[in-house]
Amino acid sequence: MRPRRPSSRWRRRKPWSSTSTRPTPTLAKGEVPSGQGLWELLGVIAALREHCPWTGALTHGSLVEYLLEEAYEVAETIEAGGQDAELKNELGDVLLQVVLHSRLAEERNSFTFDDVARGLTDKMIRRNPHVFRHDGTLHETFPATVEEIVLTWDAVKKAERPDRSHAFDGVPADLPALARAQKLLDRAERAGLPAAPPRADRGGNPAAGHAGTDARGPATEDELGEFLFGVVASAQAKGLDAERALRGAVRRFQARQSRPSSAS
Repeated sequence: MRPRRPSSRWRRRKPWSSTSTRPTPTLAKGEVPSGQGLWELLGVIAALREHCPWTGALTHGSLVEYLLEEAYEVAETIEAGGQDAELKNELGDVLLQVVLHSRLAEERNSFTFDDVARGLTDKMIRRNPHVFRHDGTLHETFPATVEEIVLTWDAVKKAERPDRSHAFDGVPADLPALARAQKLLDRAERAGLPAAPPRADRGGNPAAGHAGTDARGPATEDELGEFLFGVVASAQAKGLDAERALRGAVRRFQARQSRPSSAS
C-alpha cells in the first residue's frame, strides 16, 4: 500500500486497550502460540493509528482504492506464476486492508476484527451444511455433489438476504465490465432466467447477426457493447473467464512491447 498525503482532518485517538491488555497464552515448553502473529499485527496497526499521522488519517473511503489494488496484485501474482514468497507478501497486503477496516470500526465501537472472523466462521458453517452440522461439528459422511453444494449455497444465501428479490441483486456495480457481464450471465443461468445465447458466425465471430455490425466490426459504442457482451457470453458458455483472459492478453502484450528491440 503506497502512502499518499494524509487528510488534514486527522485527530489524535486514544490508544487501543488491546495493545496493553491482550492475553498471553500459557504454553508448553517449545509450543508456538496459535494466532500470535495476528495478535501482533493487530497491536501494530493500533499503534500506527495512534501515532502515525498518515495511518491515523485513513478512512473506509480512502482505503477503497488500496483494497482493489491489493486484490488485483494477488490475482496478478497467481496468474503470472509468482513464487510462494511473493504470494505470501501480497496476501499480507490484502489482510492489512481487512485489519485496517476492522480497526476503524472498533474505534467507533461498531465491530472488531474478532467479530469479522467469527461472523465469517458462522457463515461458512451455515452455508456448508453438507460438511457441518448446525453446531459446527462435522458430519460422519460427505455425500454432496458439486451441483448440490451450489444449489444449497444459493438457497442459504437467499434465506439470509430476503430483501434481494432478483438474482442480479448484490452483484457489485463497480466490477470491471467484462467480469460483471460474466457474473450476471452466471447468475441468470443458475436462476433459470432466459439469457440470449452468444450469436456467432461460422468463423467464431460473436458479433455476427447484431444489427449494424458488419465485417469491419462495430461502428458505434452500442454495437461495440453488444459485440463485447457476445464475447463474454461465448466465453461463459465454454467455461472460460473473459476478465482473466483479457488480463493475460494485456500482460503478454506488455511483455512483448517491453522486450529490447533486436539490432537490425
